Amino acid sequence: MISTKGRYALRLMIDLAAQDPDVYVPLKDIAERQGISEKYMENIIKELVRQKLIKGLRGKGGGYKLLKPACEYSVGEILTAAGEQLAPVACLLPNAEKCERESSCPTISMWKKFDKISHDFFFGITLAEL
Repeated sequence: MISTKGRYALRLMIDLAAQDPDVYVPLKDIAERQGISEKYMENIIKELVRQKLIKGLRGKGGGYKLLKPACEYSVGEILTAAGEQLAPVACLLPNAEKCERESSCPTISMWKKFDKISHDFFFGITLAEL
């Protein structure tokens, strides 16, 4: 299940993609358009800047903008940058410890197949397509 943080990160990125790519957009404006608390958006935007998906500029004329064209961002990239774990089970998370039951697990192949389907789905949709 995708968290509120992940969904809001996606909405924020969609909003930025709809703006002039050469202009920094104030967070206040994004929060107002999206109907999301500016305080909550601050936490999300910090993470997106840290993950180098967007660029921020402080001061007069400051705000945020995408670092690359919308067609170069995938939904999966945005969700994972916002902290979403897209794996269906803990043993398939990145950096998960090797499961001692994997060799005898009757469901692991199903989970791996589902993980590939969901990965391909989310990483196959671009921000521009939304």
